[in-house]
Amino acid sequence: MNLLNECKSAKTIGIGGHIRPDGDCVGSCMALWMYLKKQCPDALVEVFIEQPADIFNCINGVDRICSDFPEREPFDVFIALDCVPDRLGGAEKYFNAAKKTLNIDHHISNAAGSGMVNYVKPQASSTAELIYELMDEAELDVDIAKAIYIGIIHDCGVFQYSNTSPHTLQIAAKLISYGFDFTRIIDETFYEKTYVQSQVMSEALLKSRLFMDGKCIVTSVDRVMMEAHGIGPKDLDGIVNQMRIVRGVECAIFLYQVSNEEYKVSMRSNHDVDVSAVATKFGGGGHVRAAGCTMQGEVSQIVEKLAEQIRKQLDATA
Repeated sequence: MNLLNECKSAKTIGIGGHIRPDGDCVGSCMALWMYLKKQCPDALVEVFIEQPADIFNCINGVDRICSDFPEREPFDVFIALDCVPDRLGGAEKYFNAAKKTLNIDHHISNAAGSGMVNYVKPQASSTAELIYELMDEAELDVDIAKAIYIGIIHDCGVFQYSNTSPHTLQIAAKLISYGFDFTRIIDETFYEKTYVQSQVMSEALLKSRLFMDGKCIVTSVDRVMMEAHGIGPKDLDGIVNQMRIVRGVECAIFLYQVSNEEYKVSMRSNHDVDVSAVATKFGGGGHVRAAGCTMQGEVSQIVEKLAEQIRKQLDATA
């Protein structure tokens, strides 16, 4: 894909990312927004995603994000980042109505791409890594570099997940050469938690349980707990990753309640389980080592269904 060629005649360009935007989604959207505003000065460029977590306020332009998804004329070009169109939330209508659609993604569950023009590499660490590849390095600046770096570190777990490649590290080295405080960014956007977030994580970990001979671990947070602490889904980041590093665990499952008998499921694995395949079975998707879906039922029923799929994979590798 030649990004600028695809956008060169556009007067209006829309950018969207998935619901419940994470670091890769926010970093990719804002980096692309900054880049296209520089390279396409005559075009109106806008970003449409749900309001990101406050930890991403360090990214230039976050205050310009449109999160109320108003009705408007079709875009000349609409770019879906880090997802398939049906995960764009309120921005899906813009994608469907656009004169041209681009899809830039790294999820294996979207390997074929979903736009008129696609740039999809499931082997990439992040969509932010792909955004970097599509840009002219000479046109990058410190703000764009910082946004891309945030996107990369959030999807590769600060370079500790298996999707980290030598290419990823080479890109990261070039990005930090722009001079932003990359160690502070790692602490403040990836590791740092509020006191309340730490309390909720502690409660969730205390009620976690091992099963499948200690190869799986699961916990959940219901709406009662969330309301008691005055928190939302954005405050639950990090729980499933913490469970994944319990010794002997191959697969971690975290659920939080969305509505009555409806749960958002997040899964992480270490070596032998493709959680993307599990999530896809239930209408979700993601990466081999990190994926999610939304499921109906009681927690015990949902875990039983997930465990059946995980067990099949573990038995095949035994």
